[in-house]
This record gives sequence, C-alpha cells and structure tokens, in this order.
Amino acid sequence: MHIDARRLENHSLIEGDLCIVGAGAAGISIALDWINTPFKVILLEGGGFELDPAMQDLYAGKSIGQKYYSLEAVRLHYFGGTTGHWAGYCSTYDDIDFEKRDWVPRSGWPITKEDLEPYYPKAQQILELGPYEYDLAYWQKKYPELVPLPLDNQVIWNKIWQFSPPTRFNTRYRSAIVNAKNIHLYTYADATNIEADDTVRTIRQITVKNLAGKEHTVKAKYFILACCALQNARLLLASNQQAPKGLGNDHDLVGRHFMEHLEVKSGLLQLPVKSSLRLYMLNFMGLRMRAELSTTAEIQKKYQILNGTVSLSPELVASREKPMIELFPKKAAQSVEMASSFVKELRAESKSKANEKQYTSFELFTRMEQSPNPNSRVTLDTVKDALGMPRIILDWQLTEQEKRSIRQLYLILGQQIGVSGSGRVQLMEWLRKGDDYSWPDFLGGGWHHMGTTRMGENPQTGVVDQNCRVFGIDNLFMGGSSCFSTAGSANPTLTLTALVLRLSDFLKHKFLK
Repeated sequence: MHIDARRLENHSLIEGDLCIVGAGAAGISIALDWINTPFKVILLEGGGFELDPAMQDLYAGKSIGQKYYSLEAVRLHYFGGTTGHWAGYCSTYDDIDFEKRDWVPRSGWPITKEDLEPYYPKAQQILELGPYEYDLAYWQKKYPELVPLPLDNQVIWNKIWQFSPPTRFNTRYRSAIVNAKNIHLYTYADATNIEADDTVRTIRQITVKNLAGKEHTVKAKYFILACCALQNARLLLASNQQAPKGLGNDHDLVGRHFMEHLEVKSGLLQLPVKSSLRLYMLNFMGLRMRAELSTTAEIQKKYQILNGTVSLSPELVASREKPMIELFPKKAAQSVEMASSFVKELRAESKSKANEKQYTSFELFTRMEQSPNPNSRVTLDTVKDALGMPRIILDWQLTEQEKRSIRQLYLILGQQIGVSGSGRVQLMEWLRKGDDYSWPDFLGGGWHHMGTTRMGENPQTGVVDQNCRVFGIDNLFMGGSSCFSTAGSANPTLTLTALVLRLSDFLKHKFLK
C-alpha cells in the first residue's frame, strides 16, 4: 500500500506495529521480509519514486576533513535510496573483520561472521547475485580457464567477488512493496525528530515533514532507523529535546567512527609474457564474478596491517581512466547518469572480445579498510535545511595506519610476485617513501559510509548492542552499515543486507512472544 504524505490532512496520526525509517537497501530488505505477516509495517521514505533536486538538497552538507565527494550526490533521497547508482560489487566480510585485533584500536564486533552466515544466502537473493559461493575452487570447477597467479596462498589469497546486475531497488521491489497489504509505504515523509517518553527509555513517536508544509506523527511498537550512516547519526543527534547530546549519545559515540574504504591507484604489475589474467578481469565474457588479491589473516597479524584488496586492470585501459574523486559530479542527477553509463559500458564489454586480450602490464588498485577512528565523525551544523533539520558536517579523518597498511600490502605482494617468478610490482611515487604519511590528491572512497552508530559490547564502546538495539532505549534499532564496528575490505551492501535480515528475524521473535 502506498500513501503520499503530502496528500494527507495536516497533523495526521500514522500508527503501526513496526516503523522502518528509510526505504533504501536496508529498509526495503526488512520490509520485504515482513510481507504477509499479521503485522502492520510502516515504511517511511523522505522522497518519492523519482529523483527530485529539492529532496536531494536536504542531503547537502559540509566536508571539512580529507577531500571527499559531494554529500548531496553520494546519497540518493528517493525510494530505493543509493541503490539507484551503486555498481553492484559484492563479497562477504572475512572472519578477521569481526575479530578483536590488538593492532587495530577499537576493533572487534560483539557478533561473529558465523552469526551472519544464515542470512547471507537470503541477502544474496535480494541483491540478485549468483550462487552463495565465494570459494575459488567452486568457480574453477565450472570455469577451468580462471587460473590464479602462482602465489603462496598462505600469504596472498584470492578473494572472490560477485556482481549484482546491479539491482535497482526502486524498480525491482516497488511493486512488491506497494502491493503488499500489510506494508504501508509513506513517501514524502521525512523523519525530522524522534520523541521518547519521560524516562528516555522508550520511543513514543517520530515526527515526519515534507516540503508541502505537512507534518505528521508516527507511532509504533518498534522503530528501525534504516537511512544511511550519515542520516542515522544526523537524526539521533538532532533529536536532542529530551537528551541534550542526542538520543543514544550518553557516551558521545553517535556520529563518531565514520569509516570509508580508501580506494586508490597504487602501482603496476609487469608480467614477463602476455596474459589475460581472466580470473581478475571485471565481467569477463559476462561472468559475474572475479578475484582480488588479499593478505591472509595470519599475514595481517604478522605485519600489523589492516585488511585490504588489490584489483587488476590492463594498464592500457586503466591509464585512460581518471580517479573517481576527480570525476564524481556535485549533483545527484549526474551521478545517476554516470552509474547508468558505466553499467551500459560494462555490459557491452562483456559481449565483446575486449576483455580476452592479453597484456604484460596491469594497473593495481587498492581498496583498504579504515581503522575505526573516533575523530572521523559526523556532527551537526548550525545551518538548517528546508525542513528545519540541522545539516551535517563530515570530518573524514585518516591515520598513519591506513597508509602504512597499503604500502606493506604492496611490499608483500611484490615479494610474492618476485619469488614466484611471475613478474614484478612497481609502486607509484606516493607509496615509495616509508616515512611519508601524506595522501595523494586522487585518493577517493567507495561511497561506503559505515560506523557512526557502531555495534559494541556495552554503551562505553558502541551505540547499539549485538542486536542493533540502541543502548538504553527499549524499542529503537539501527539498520544498516552505520552499525558496522569495523569496515573490512569488502563493499558493505551484501553484509548490511544480511545484518538487517538478522535484525528482522530478531524482531519477529519479539512480536511472536
């Protein structure tokens, strides 16, 4: 069922059993999981079904730290959210990503990868990926031509990725949500304030507004904020009438530990003879998987480094591509156009013989996790948007550990390539000095916003517990990558979808008690 909140009588009361704030990948995945249950589910979307510049302006903000993309353009404020321009790259997180690592401050989740395993296959289906198989041996049985580089797999292993079409939730799941009798989708219902009871232990209601000047009240038994890492933090911090620091922020953790994946061109792989390196090529002849190189958990521990991966592209092709931080537009409409063009080009390449060509030189591209850093954070500005919400200030802060980890990753890879006799690795200039911790202008991120309401064992270490419930508040939950305690090396969409399905399962058990 779909209701346009602009057409409701002003100050309407909306009531249900479960209220989900945000209709992006996280919110829609939860809502799909509740279709045909006996419970009334309210799904709130701030925008409509189409991109609207006025709605996008509500996401505008300042960036004062490490150079970053336009905050208005990296997120999409309409049904389907940022799946409207995601590239579809997916892989599971590794066991080590969830573990407490002595060399990574504030690492460790209160859950393990094993806790998410039952939910990954269903997340795989929602994202329209292939079989839930991320072991190289499985793919080699089907495609013997996928031959890895001859490296010691106790040092460097081949991490498998799969590619969503990519799934555009806006079109793929619109009918399912709109036609579900127990799912009540309200568009143009932008959450602006969360109100608790006098004890600030139970959420009573949420205020939603729209640019038509309407304001409504939403009441439910349980509430899930499933916006994004920036918006989840913003809404908690702005809901400060009863809790001066913001809801769930007694220990000043809301908005902190903002994490991204560092994405940057880093070096070259020179081979003695030509090769296609099919296993590592993007969309090889339509095959929706590839491998990237990564250090094993034992090597990460030995060298005290973060988790990261190296992807390979023919230098002849990659050298013509500008870094994304230079290409990414300021406005959302252009970012959607860019994503659409990229997907079309990728599909065209998969039908040609271009990615079967052989080369001797391959560009090496890094995706490195960011260490959880409390100084990397989201705060509120004094400037407000058209709905009266404080805009955000993003202060993306990196440390020496990220730079050292990238450099060490390539020293290890170079050594392994040399020992195997398969070629040599040449570092780019910005990585060659071991005592230089500056960053090149072309360093970018993956638009992978994580942290800000991180999961912890207690209120002193996190904003939410192992079930994504905000510490100290009985019926308020966070949905999505804002709950991530560490960033891992994989794109977050598959894991955040599994995580919200686990949350959905947890809440179903509470309703059925």
